[in-house]
Amino acid sequence: MNRRGLALAWALVVCMLLGHNAYLWLGKRIVPDTDILALLPVQKRDPILQQSFTHMVEASQQRVVVLIGAADWADAQRASDAYESVLATRKDLLQGTELTDQMQNDWLAKFQQHSLTLLTSQQEVQLRMQPAEFWVDSALAKLYSPFSGPKLGAWRDDPFGLFGQWVQERAQETPVRPRDGRLFVANKDKQYVLLPLTLAVPAFSMDAQRVVVPLLEQAKAAAHAAVPKAEIITAGVVLHAAAAGEQASGEVSTIGLGSLAGIILLMWLSFRSFKPIALILLSIGIGFLGSLSICWLLFERIHLLTLVFGASLIGVAQDYGIYFLCNRLSADPKLDSTALLKRLMPGLALTLLAAVIGYMGLAFTPFPGLRQMALFSALGLIFAWLTVVCWFPLMISGGTLKSGALVRTYGNALKHWPLLRMNKATLSLVAVFTVLAAIGFSRLGANDDIRLLQNPPKHLIDDQIKLSMLLDAPTPVQFFLVRGANSEIVLQREEALKKRLDPLIAQQKINGYQAMSNWVPSAQTQDARRALLEEKLLKDDGPLTQLAEKIGEDKAWAATTRAHLLESGKLLTLNEFLKTPASEPWRHLWLGDVEGVTASIVALRGVSNVDLPLLQKTAAGLEGVQWVDKVDEISSVLGLYRQYMSWVVLAAYVVVFGLLFPRYRRHTWRVLAPTAVASITTLALLGFAGQNLQLFHVLALMLLLGVGVDYGIFMQEHPNRRNTTPWLAVGLSAANTILSFGLLGLSRTPALQAFGLTMLMGTALVWLLVPCFGRENTDDSRA
Repeated sequence: MNRRGLALAWALVVCMLLGHNAYLWLGKRIVPDTDILALLPVQKRDPILQQSFTHMVEASQQRVVVLIGAADWADAQRASDAYESVLATRKDLLQGTELTDQMQNDWLAKFQQHSLTLLTSQQEVQLRMQPAEFWVDSALAKLYSPFSGPKLGAWRDDPFGLFGQWVQERAQETPVRPRDGRLFVANKDKQYVLLPLTLAVPAFSMDAQRVVVPLLEQAKAAAHAAVPKAEIITAGVVLHAAAAGEQASGEVSTIGLGSLAGIILLMWLSFRSFKPIALILLSIGIGFLGSLSICWLLFERIHLLTLVFGASLIGVAQDYGIYFLCNRLSADPKLDSTALLKRLMPGLALTLLAAVIGYMGLAFTPFPGLRQMALFSALGLIFAWLTVVCWFPLMISGGTLKSGALVRTYGNALKHWPLLRMNKATLSLVAVFTVLAAIGFSRLGANDDIRLLQNPPKHLIDDQIKLSMLLDAPTPVQFFLVRGANSEIVLQREEALKKRLDPLIAQQKINGYQAMSNWVPSAQTQDARRALLEEKLLKDDGPLTQLAEKIGEDKAWAATTRAHLLESGKLLTLNEFLKTPASEPWRHLWLGDVEGVTASIVALRGVSNVDLPLLQKTAAGLEGVQWVDKVDEISSVLGLYRQYMSWVVLAAYVVVFGLLFPRYRRHTWRVLAPTAVASITTLALLGFAGQNLQLFHVLALMLLLGVGVDYGIFMQEHPNRRNTTPWLAVGLSAANTILSFGLLGLSRTPALQAFGLTMLMGTALVWLLVPCFGRENTDDSRA
């Protein structure tokens, strides 16, 4: 195919890209994913463990919890009324929970039918240890004293107060109480109305976030208008997702527009013409559209951080166009651009291959988000490269480009650049560098905390902390996972675990736990409790008969009451409980059947980091019980892959060396040395700055290899230092790359910031070092 045929074929591909992008954008099919968990590794080694974490997260991500507080309960109610009146206008977005007396009665009804088998641990101990007189006195106190504790139903239904105490213990699992038809919680300063809300739209939908968050702000303003001193505490995944989306969208604009502005300015100062600017922007634009189309076809959803990362692609995709334009500027005007491209093609092909290898290094990670970023970036480079190769020779001819003052001034600087030689000065410099690098490396720590992937606004963190303290809510990322062959075995194992946790509550190491067996004891436990009650309270000459004598009733009354109580001794099954409204707050604790294994979750309240090793030991020796700390687990995975990717970076150097050796032979090391020295120096500087190494520093070094090798190739393709063309191409490319990743270094997401700063320092160092590894007084046979 001739040059014009190739250009027409590429024009057809570009038209298809434009049509597909119009289809995506005009049809609003591009919906960026804001779920930070989508970036994390998918762990297949333990599907039940993965399912437990997913289950806990999904149970919380559609919830929004609002606390409306004031010093006076009446003010809190007025503020709540104003807040709810705004939400009532959009019930299609947020749905509240209505609390009525009938709901509370329905909640108790199922348990009252099985009250004989529902006992607290303390009651079991008392039944075994206390004499009959203790129970008779307790029943009389409950009958005659107005302050003898909660009374649920008729005294005859629960004469010894066992069921009432069990209900009271269950109520201790949360500080929330019903009050005046509302949910109520308080601290020493304020009284709060609790509004548990459920999202009717996906929490990670950006369209939903754009509507829900303003609605919540409008409701907050209405509450403050009604009660100016009211305190509004709001927490929910949708708020964090919206904040992350807004932050990332802003960074896409800043990084993308900043990079473009830098390219336009530098190209104008270099060529004093809009045509080179237009050509470079054309190649970048096609690269971005191409990668967007293919990634959408492959993944259907594109993560917002991929677009942030893709915005920095601008600083790399322009290398090929700049290299061609700089060579077109310095070449003989009579030389045909097609012939020039043919001469430049080996260098251009190697720069693309090296850069793609750098980006594809990211694809070796198990992170879906990083794999998507890698593919997005590699495709963008390929599309930009093909645009240069297919169109640039026909769009620009010899003599049409003129250099500006910046080009001449910058080109003259190469004459004064030092050139490394095998002499004492160089060896001394290497020795000093080695010592300083070793010192820097020794100070380099490591931090693989998963929380570095996201940096939510301070007010959201503050609200989350306040809400957790007021509600004493368990964390969804730290819990016990209990497994067994069936539900009965799982409930028995939960009960064994709880016996180990009870001393920790007594020692105030934790505040409490939430477990399905709190509500539905195992059948074994229910049978044992029924037998214990019959033996200790209901036998013919037992406390119930003695109680009848004390209150002047005959044996017939005792027999009737005994029969009535025994009716409430039926076995309560898990399936029965899960069908009741009372189970709704606890259903997330039951995983059910997962790949042939039954599993449940025991969640803890009031867990502190100090107690985590102790909690891990608590499960030791208990069959089917496992402590899960997802934050620590994922952080450990990040650490493992940081080490793994470090080896991948070293292996990539070997692969690139082998790729370049057939062309550059004994000078191949000169192509790679600037990047290698820059990488070592960057790590040493991070150490001197007291920074902790994380995975994203290593990933940046992988990409730096792809970018830095481009500059080495440019210089070695034209080794004669009198030819300043490659030096100009390196300068323009490096300046734009530094600008792109320098702006990425301004990201408020710590991981992206680490990536950007590493690329910023590394690229600047490669730029400064690459002329030092050149060859002096060498004819430019390839020019």
